[in-house]
Amino acid sequence: MQLNLDVPSPLQYFSSLVQSDEHFPLLEAAISLAQDEYPDLDVQQVLGDVDQLLARLKRRLPSDAPALQRLRALNQFFFYDLSFGGNVNDYYDPDNSYLNAVLRTRRGIPITLAVLWLELALGLDLNARGVAFPGHFMVKVNLPKGQVLIDPFSGQSLSREELAERLEPFRPRGGMADEFEVPMGLYLQSAPPREIINRMLRNLKDIHRTQEDWQRLIAVQDRLIVLQPDAWLEYRDRGLAWAVQGEVARAVADLETYLAHAEDALDIDAIGERLAELRRT
Repeated sequence: MQLNLDVPSPLQYFSSLVQSDEHFPLLEAAISLAQDEYPDLDVQQVLGDVDQLLARLKRRLPSDAPALQRLRALNQFFFYDLSFGGNVNDYYDPDNSYLNAVLRTRRGIPITLAVLWLELALGLDLNARGVAFPGHFMVKVNLPKGQVLIDPFSGQSLSREELAERLEPFRPRGGMADEFEVPMGLYLQSAPPREIINRMLRNLKDIHRTQEDWQRLIAVQDRLIVLQPDAWLEYRDRGLAWAVQGEVARAVADLETYLAHAEDALDIDAIGERLAELRRT
């Protein structure tokens, strides 16, 4: 029997990680996002580096330490001893989205810091989850006496009043009565791993689109489409990026896919016109 020894491409490797929601390796998938920027990245080595941090942390705690003690030890270790925190000087540096770089610099954005923090928290058997709070990813821990919300950018624990203040800019305006406002609890639901990776990729997408870095943008959208094959807007955006790159055939294919599924989208006519222009080239 002939063995296939071909090394999978970064995109193929990513695809193998995100196929199932039942066994979704959040940390490994998050690390793998950096392979487009760092082709020689050893994902297993980075996983090992995080395991070493967890081993160091566990040595600080007795095996029967209560949950609150474990949480305090984790926060002391992560935010103070290791000095992980937000990159306030260069927030939109793409390296803030790559976990290998975050581990090296100890600086990141809320969601990458959250992924690392969550891995350590789960390693301590804490009931911790990510929270896709509007505009700023957070983490939460359920303790015997209540829930703690933490901003991974600063390490600060947030009260309900502070959360409400942060939420205010994102609340809908337009004369709706107070009783129709979305309850705070709906903003604090646990974010599943697929949603976390999606949000990480969208952060990178926004950065590359702002910088008009079409090649990197397309690589990110390849991953978004693998992650969510029915995200038709990504086909549109990738098609437009292919068009800028002069890849007409690829642009046409993506825009055709978008239009076949867009249905009531407001930009159908505009995209149809762009598609017709590309077909004439």
